Amino acid sequence: MKFSQKGFVLTQLYLDNGATSFPKAPGVAEAVSAFITNAGANINRSGFDSAFAAEETVFETRELLCTLFNFSRPENVVFCLNATAALNYILKGLLKAGEHCLVSGMEHNAVMRPLNQLAKEDVEFSAIPCSEKGELLVHEIKGKIRKNTKALILTHASNVSGTIMPLEEVGKICAEEGLFFIVDAAQTAGLLPIDFEAIKTHALVFPGHKGLLGPQGIGGFAIEPGLAEELLPLLSGGTGSRSESEEQPEYLPDKFESGTQNLPGITGLNTALKYIHKTGLSAIREKEMLLTKALLDGLEGLIGNGRLRLLGLNAGPGRTAVVSLDFTGMDNADVGHALYTGYGIRTRCGLHCAPRAHKTLGSLPGGSVRISPGFFNTLEDIDYALFAIREILDKKYIVP
Repeated sequence: MKFSQKGFVLTQLYLDNGATSFPKAPGVAEAVSAFITNAGANINRSGFDSAFAAEETVFETRELLCTLFNFSRPENVVFCLNATAALNYILKGLLKAGEHCLVSGMEHNAVMRPLNQLAKEDVEFSAIPCSEKGELLVHEIKGKIRKNTKALILTHASNVSGTIMPLEEVGKICAEEGLFFIVDAAQTAGLLPIDFEAIKTHALVFPGHKGLLGPQGIGGFAIEPGLAEELLPLLSGGTGSRSESEEQPEYLPDKFESGTQNLPGITGLNTALKYIHKTGLSAIREKEMLLTKALLDGLEGLIGNGRLRLLGLNAGPGRTAVVSLDFTGMDNADVGHALYTGYGIRTRCGLHCAPRAHKTLGSLPGGSVRISPGFFNTLEDIDYALFAIREILDKKYIVP
């Protein structure tokens, strides 16, 4: 226990759900442990009961994701290590020398680093500008499209500012212009409604460990057949299918799922998805926005007076629960350290693997302190965080 002051008593307070959710959904740890302890099986390779049960769990997990995203093809839900791996599979499997793609000014390095690698192979990319609040300037898209533009890759919501992007508007433009539309839902899957059909996306990338409340090490993508046909597999190898051939299968999900899958992770994700379906996205969204509003309301007198700057939008429907603060005149790294060492509050400071977003928001190179409450946090947690921030700003707590 850290200390007690003004009625606050704390051991540890986790406010870093933008990085990974904690705690996980009820039953996730037990499901992972039970699989490791009892299953003793791999899928598509064994002919006994525990292997068949594992296959059923994997397929059910694909179906649960289809229901969540309004996607009708469970066989086109592909599992891999995480959202970063999924983006690499898609970008490196799709884009070839002489082709061009569009991104936004708010993308994560999970998009930008693969594209910079591909740039060395004569793949071109350019950015659609965003406002200083992180809002996509949709009217700029058509002017950025070239004859060789093949795809548009867009985060659903910024991992820095929480700003939500207008997927339906962008999807409509991509459909009109004949572009593949790839959506990075790293910050929104399990938190916001996502309708695969309505947004006209061709691929939706998701991590299992953030809003989906599952374990680390599992993620994937849902992919439309036309794009799947275009992609070259980034990995090839054993799938347990077509074993008489040394050629990679062309059908899904086998085309993109070589090697042993993370079955404990998929089992944990299965449990988490059932919890999300039972709880309801609307309840999750309502709770997170309640906490976000309480945080931003509590900071209202501090923001904009030279002491504290909010990156992105104020409380409202255009943002997620990711809140980034720039402590003007202070080192944000020192503030993050003080929140943890002095108050037991776990946040994330720095550039959040998104220098492009920080440049757009005017917070490069200093970064920010990111506070990201989750569904399992409480209003009392927010009150305590506000108390700690005020103390640090008033220099009542000095970094050791």
